Amino acid sequence: MKKLFLFMVFTLFAILMNAQNERKVYCELVGVQKGMFSTKVTVNVDFGQDVKFRHQGNQRLVDENGEIIVFNSMVDAMNYMGTIGWEFEQAYVVTTGQQNVYHWLLSKKITSEEQLKEGIKTELEAKKEKQRDIDED
Repeated sequence: MKKLFLFMVFTLFAILMNAQNERKVYCELVGVQKGMFSTKVTVNVDFGQDVKFRHQGNQRLVDENGEIIVFNSMVDAMNYMGTIGWEFEQAYVVTTGQQNVYHWLLSKKITSEEQLKEGIKTELEAKKEKQRDIDED
């Protein structure tokens, strides 16, 4: 009985220590329609990072080959982000002329900075990787 009690105390302690290190972070998905009559969207991701003006358009999500991911809709993009731990918080649409721009705020609980971008690659990061590969050759 004493061993069971000690085990429960240590387990509770471990859970509490992990919860103390956990924090909630946010990102914003900004989806732009591919064309005036299209439902497909490309998505930029904003983690609140400092991005140079010339690189602002390079925050689109890309696949493992560095190709821009075209989603069927913002829900498709959310499903993609949901598979890597992001949760929906809020959404709104801004319409400029005939163009709808979708803004979705997401959150994720992390315990280390490495978890922030786990499973996510942007166009800018893919270009930097490609340049590193060229420089190594």
